[in-house]
Amino acid sequence: MECESVIYLDNAATTWPKPESVAEAMKRCVAEYGANPGRGSYRLSRQAGETVEKTRSLLARLFRVDDPNNIFFCANGTHAINQALKGVLNPGDHVITTCWEHNAVTRPLEILRKEVGIAVTHVPAGKEGTVDLAEVEKAVRPETRMILSTHASNVTGAVLPIESLGRVARKNGVWFLVDAAQTAGVLDIDVQQMGIDLLAFPGHKGLFGPQGTGGLYVNPEIPMVPVFQGGTGIRSESVEQPFDRPTGFESGTVNTPGIAGLGAGIQFLQETGIERIHRHEMKVAERLREGLKEIPGVTLYPSHSVTLPLISFNMEGLDGNEAAVILDQHYDIAVRAGFHCAAVAHRTLQTEVFGTIRVSPGYFNTLQEAEAFLEAVREIGEAFAGV
Repeated sequence: MECESVIYLDNAATTWPKPESVAEAMKRCVAEYGANPGRGSYRLSRQAGETVEKTRSLLARLFRVDDPNNIFFCANGTHAINQALKGVLNPGDHVITTCWEHNAVTRPLEILRKEVGIAVTHVPAGKEGTVDLAEVEKAVRPETRMILSTHASNVTGAVLPIESLGRVARKNGVWFLVDAAQTAGVLDIDVQQMGIDLLAFPGHKGLFGPQGTGGLYVNPEIPMVPVFQGGTGIRSESVEQPFDRPTGFESGTVNTPGIAGLGAGIQFLQETGIERIHRHEMKVAERLREGLKEIPGVTLYPSHSVTLPLISFNMEGLDGNEAAVILDQHYDIAVRAGFHCAAVAHRTLQTEVFGTIRVSPGYFNTLQEAEAFLEAVREIGEAFAGV
């Protein structure tokens, strides 16, 4: 493996390294049956199509979706969120969302607010950095069409009360969209039990798939129009876009090698066990958190315990981006610094000026690597103390 000396601690952005089976599945697809799925009756096309549908079925089982055809493949989680929002919202609709959302949510909502005429309410933070359910209830009005929440903050790692939010949505007869960017493959997700109508997820994080993969689950009762139009392999004699699921929502050639890799990633996840993976990641994360608390000049965000393997912090007297560069260039440690594409979350934390340093261990990280990171932060802190 290249870059074997690097300690990679940016798994909240994308998991790396991937299981070997992921690269093998992608290579096999490209080398042995890289034809266009759903566009031909010949053997290679059928094999490509079978690979796509196998991965769709794996996702359906993972998220407890009854009909795999209600899962659409997308290029990433952002693509999925845009389809979910722009495919169902109309002028005058009202959306309730949280103060912890990624720009993948806040920017499409802002465009829809300005250009389509929807209304948006951002509810304030609740206890332990999640969301105030009472404020969500208070925000509901006759024109409310959707409650939209991240499953977990990509800045703090705090897990939001999705099942409780789902009950609020059902009680008020509105749709519930969940951004599972940080939790798909990390936490157990049951769309039926949690009352989730729309689930947007990337393939390249907790599902261990490659970049360029993701998907969207859509409740079959929700009327939705495709955001993208084009060739679908069905009803090709018509110039009208079909709304058949999933084909009408996957215009153009899908990323078959990526989907093959995603399928292998999900199989690795299932064979290894979500709980086993999460338990190891949390063990490393807890050591990182406890170690950072002991280093003078380090501020953690938030102050409560870790709920995902993701920790944000800052160092006194040192810009976060500068610290990240030092960690990379002098210690071969990769972390993320800045605003993590979550402007509203940083305003909530009052870190909107400098952002934070984010460290997010994955399944392939070790406690020894955690200790190496902590020692590096100690040395950097001592070097810049009083500067």
